Amino acid sequence: QTRQNILSRSFHTLRRPLSSQAKYPKHNRVPLLRATAKNMSSSSSTSTPNFSSLLPDHIKSTVQEWINDDIPSFDVGGLVVGKTPKSAQLWMKSPGVFAGKPFVDSVFEAVGCDIQWEDVAVEGSRIDTNNSKVLMATVHGPVNALLRGERTALNTLSRCSGVATAASDAVKVARDLNWYGHVAGTRKTTPGFRIAEKYGLLVGGAATHRLDLSQMVMLKDNHIWSAGSITEAVKLARKAAGFSQKIEVECQSLEEAIEAASAGADIVMLDNFTPTQLKKDAKTFKSQFPHVIVEASGGITIDTMGDYLSEDVDVVSQGKLTQGYAAVDFSLKIVK
Repeated sequence: QTRQNILSRSFHTLRRPLSSQAKYPKHNRVPLLRATAKNMSSSSSTSTPNFSSLLPDHIKSTVQEWINDDIPSFDVGGLVVGKTPKSAQLWMKSPGVFAGKPFVDSVFEAVGCDIQWEDVAVEGSRIDTNNSKVLMATVHGPVNALLRGERTALNTLSRCSGVATAASDAVKVARDLNWYGHVAGTRKTTPGFRIAEKYGLLVGGAATHRLDLSQMVMLKDNHIWSAGSITEAVKLARKAAGFSQKIEVECQSLEEAIEAASAGADIVMLDNFTPTQLKKDAKTFKSQFPHVIVEASGGITIDTMGDYLSEDVDVVSQGKLTQGYAAVDFSLKIVK
């Protein structure tokens, strides 16, 4: 009988909404992802993981599509230079965080060339060109093939490194302020180039956010208006997503965030809040729902990000990391 009573009480406790259970003590309220981010930051100070193994095998077909887009028919320039074996040197000409190496490998493999990287070409490394240029690799192959791969390789490398540099700069701002939540990108990526931009975020030390529509559920204002309410939108999403996907709800007020969490959302995005209002509402929200992740988003840039950081905010996302980044300058020159 005693065992049955204990099991019964435990079952009913588990069935109660988390918000009605005893609140976590203040010092235990930091979510696991915050601690994980801090641990990753400490380890990444010495090296960046080799993220190339994340890329699927079909990345080669994606790269081939990029090349096909650049050469849809005749290559007159290739006719002019011919197929004489040559070497070309890949130079980094402006400072930044180096990223995109596996894409360049795939480009030159696709056109029948071999590439040999210099020791300095380590992804995640911040390379200072010192107003000059740094040799990153040497590529060998028929001269027409070298030039067919040139622009696709450079475009990919410049943009992927640009994302990594912007991500690294943003993460540094957060860490310098002793904030160890996640600095994240968004789904504002270039069509057909998303995988390279998301890869650049990782190499730069930021979080990718959801990779696509199929990863995590994001319920924004249009979803909520169409469903009729936040509660109805979350309930229907949960039926389809089950236990294996998180649900995030874009909220315009504290009241909406509370409704979302009460309905079962795992993450609330406090969107387009002023820094003062964000910190106030995030603190109130966390006191009621310490288990729910709080994301700050909407018009946040590297220059304003520091104003939004607080112990009650777990994620700060910036569209500009993949939408407004500056490309890093690279060139490929045939060796005479």
